[in-house]
Amino acid sequence: MTGIIIAFPKMENGTNIKNILLRSGYQIMNVCSSGAQVLQEAHSLQEGIVVCGYRLTDMMYWELRDYLPEGFDMLLISSKDMVEDKTGEQIVRLSMPLKVHELLSTVEMMVYAQERRKKKRKSKPRKRTKEEQELIDRAKEILAERNGMTEEEAHHYLQKCSMDGGNTLQETAQMILSMLDI
Repeated sequence: MTGIIIAFPKMENGTNIKNILLRSGYQIMNVCSSGAQVLQEAHSLQEGIVVCGYRLTDMMYWELRDYLPEGFDMLLISSKDMVEDKTGEQIVRLSMPLKVHELLSTVEMMVYAQERRKKKRKSKPRKRTKEEQELIDRAKEILAERNGMTEEEAHHYLQKCSMDGGNTLQETAQMILSMLDI
């Protein structure tokens, strides 16, 4: 679940938003009054959402945005003229007075976008190092020589053994090479 950090100069405002989000099932990591507190929390999480006001005790929202780790989105809640002040930034904005249903639907949309990005990142195949690829190629070569397989058949055999054993392709190649004492 996506962690949410709430940041307002008045802790009372942050606590009110925290209570609304908690009742709706969101995971609130911390309520902060300064940008430094937000950054400390954010660096321990690596990704999430920051819900904040226009001005914190030690910095403005755009300064905080610049310092946040890459995996964070920001929801700015401030007066209507402040919300319309800056355009073109990658910040979601809500104007005061805040409507609960707008807050909840906006946070839901942001959490959904975070989860989609996380799934997309995880689904990308990891790049193998040169050593890992050489290990796999060597195992395929030996399987092909000893069992009269083509390279493609040896690769499919490695993949099947890997899936059946719940191991990575590199681990399976290493096991095959060690079983054959090579």
